[in-house]
Amino acid sequence: MAAPEQITQSPEAQEVAALVARSRAAQAEIENYTQEQVDRLIRGMVWAVANEATAEMIAQHTVDETQLGNYDGKYLKIFRKTRATLMDIINDKSVGIIEEDKARNLYKIAKPVGVIGALSPSTNPEATPVIKAISAVKGRNSIIVCPHPRAKITNKIICNLMRDALVKMGAPADLVIPIETPSVEKTNEVMRQCDRVLATGGTPMVKAAYSSGTPALGVGVGNAVITVDETADLDDAAEKIRISKTLDLAASCSSDNSVVLLDAIYDAMLEKLVHQGGYIVTDEEKKLLENVIWIDGHINANAVAQPAEKIAGMAGFGVPEGKLFFIVPETGFGPDYPFSGEKMTVTMALYRAKDIDEAIALTNSIQAYQGQGHSCGIYSKSDENILKLAMGTKTSRVMVNQPQSASNSGNLWNGMRQTFSLGCGSWGGNGTNNNITWADLINVTWVSKPLAQTKALPSDEELFGKEIIELVG
Repeated sequence: MAAPEQITQSPEAQEVAALVARSRAAQAEIENYTQEQVDRLIRGMVWAVANEATAEMIAQHTVDETQLGNYDGKYLKIFRKTRATLMDIINDKSVGIIEEDKARNLYKIAKPVGVIGALSPSTNPEATPVIKAISAVKGRNSIIVCPHPRAKITNKIICNLMRDALVKMGAPADLVIPIETPSVEKTNEVMRQCDRVLATGGTPMVKAAYSSGTPALGVGVGNAVITVDETADLDDAAEKIRISKTLDLAASCSSDNSVVLLDAIYDAMLEKLVHQGGYIVTDEEKKLLENVIWIDGHINANAVAQPAEKIAGMAGFGVPEGKLFFIVPETGFGPDYPFSGEKMTVTMALYRAKDIDEAIALTNSIQAYQGQGHSCGIYSKSDENILKLAMGTKTSRVMVNQPQSASNSGNLWNGMRQTFSLGCGSWGGNGTNNNITWADLINVTWVSKPLAQTKALPSDEELFGKEIIELVG
C-alpha cells in the first residue's frame, strides 16, 4: 500500500522525486573518487561541449532557439569561458584534506553536498549548465539543471553531451540530468528536493530558491555603474565600455547600465563613446525608448539582448548605420527614472559628476534603486580614486580599467574566480559576496588537534587596556 505522502504528491513532485533518486544514486558512485578521477571527469565534460565544431553548433542553436544575444557572444561563452573556468579550477584540491592551518593545528576535509539543483537563465544558457555542472562534479556532487523554457532544447543538448562524455569515461550519466520539459512547478520541486540550490536567473526564481527550504546560493540584480575619471585613458575606456555594453547584446547582468563621466573629461569622453558606436538619444527618442524597454514597469522580454537597430525600429525611430548602443542622458535615479535601473539591452544611462565624491554618491543612489551589492567599475590611473570608490560603495566587485561584463565573472586578464553566479552579499539579499564556484558546493569537516602549547590569557591590562578599565569601571 502506498504511503500517505505518495498519494498526495503532485505529478511534478513524483517526476522530480524519480530524477532526484537517479541523481542521488549517481552521486553515490563518485563519492569516494580521487582527485585525479574527478578532474578527469570535468576535463571530459568541458571538451564534449567546447571543442570547436560543437561550440559552433551550440552557439548557433542557442541564438536560434532563444532569439537572444548574438552568435559571437554565445561562441565566446561556450568555447572560451568554459575553458577558462576549467583552467581556473583544475588545479584546486577539492578531495580529502584541502587546507591546513599549522599555527592553529587545524585541517579541513572536503566532502560532497549531494544533489545540486541548478537554475539556468535564458540569457546565458550555453555556458551556465557547463560551468555549474563542472563545479558540482569537482566537489563530487551530481546536478539537475532546470532551464528557462526559452532555452530548454539548448540545455538538453548541452547536458546530453556531458552525459555521453561521462559514460565514455566510466562514470554514471546521471551525474548531470536536464529537466527536459521545464515548468515553474518542476523547478520548485527540484529546489525543494535537492541538497543545495544554485540559483541564477530572474528575481522571482532567486526568491523562490531562498524560500524552498533548501540551503540556496542566489544572485542579486545587476545594474553596474561605471565611472570614468580625469586620469583615465579615454580611448581605452571608450573601447572597453563599447565591448562590455555590446557583448552578447547586453544579455549579461554585468553589462554597463550607467556611465558616470567627471566634468573634466565629460565632453571628450562622450565624443569617444559616440565614435565607438554610441547613439545619443533625443528627449523625444528617450520617451519612445522607455516605452519599448519597459511594459507596466517590467523589462520587455522582446527588447532584451536585441540589436540597437531592431530596438529603435520597435520604438519608432531610426539610428544611423554603425550605431551599436544607446546613450541616454540622465540626471535622476529611482522609480521615476527607469533608465537608472537595469535595462538588459544595449542601452546605457549617462550621468555627469563634478568629482569622484559625487560619482560615488551617484553610484550609491543608482544602486540603492537597483543593483546594490552586485558590481561597479572605474577607469582611472589614480589609486586614490579607485580606493575611494571601493571604500565608498556597497558593492561586491569593483572592476578597474576592464570591460565590466567580461570581467566581473572572471577572465584571463584578472584574478576573479570564473563563474556565472555572482553573490551580492546582504546588500543584494544574498548569503555570499563570492564569485560562486565548487568551493561553495561542498561540506567541510574541521579537524582540530591540541596545540603544542596551550594558549594563556593575557593580563586584564594587556587585553582591555588601562584606559578602558578605568573608564568603564
